[in-house]
Amino acid sequence: MERAVLAAVPFLVAGLVLSLPLLLVTWTPPPITPVIVHLSGLVLLGLAAAVWLAPLAGADWFLGRAWSPWWRLVASGVTVVVITTGVVGLVTLASSAALQFPPSMQFLQLLSALDIAWAGAALVVGAHRAWGRAAAVAAGLVLGVVCVFAIWRYLDVVGFGPSGEWIVDGPALWRNVIPADTAAALVAIAVFAYGTWRHAPRL
Repeated sequence: MERAVLAAVPFLVAGLVLSLPLLLVTWTPPPITPVIVHLSGLVLLGLAAAVWLAPLAGADWFLGRAWSPWWRLVASGVTVVVITTGVVGLVTLASSAALQFPPSMQFLQLLSALDIAWAGAALVVGAHRAWGRAAAVAAGLVLGVVCVFAIWRYLDVVGFGPSGEWIVDGPALWRNVIPADTAAALVAIAVFAYGTWRHAPRL
């Protein structure tokens, strides 16, 4: 776990440092382009961190617990998901503030980034265990594209407030975002469980 935490630090530092130049970025309503570009960057950061950390999550974690290799693999994988999501969350807060998005838009970016980050990290860990690094990268990219597209579609349909605020439209969320998020979560959990199951018997 210590190795995973230390390995995540460069991604956090890089994300925070790259947030500084965003103070110079100016945008005019509606901010759909900066919002989607920003969210895409956060998704790529989370994917890179997850791919880097996934090989570290093994059954050699939590050896002080009377757990089977399966449960140690589950715990180590969940820990990587939590670390990756935490990194993305902190960078999202810093970069959204630097871009000076309205508070409601910053909140939407945080919700979206965290939602994609945890599902993406779980999918990457599972796919890495089941099929290797290339499959993990491909799976993470596909999930990221699908989820970002869902957010783009929602914002394109609903629009923004006068100053670029997030407009909450329940029916539009159910049509454009929640189905994609639910499918991503189910796939991520299934692949995580499958990859862990395939990896455990070989220990």
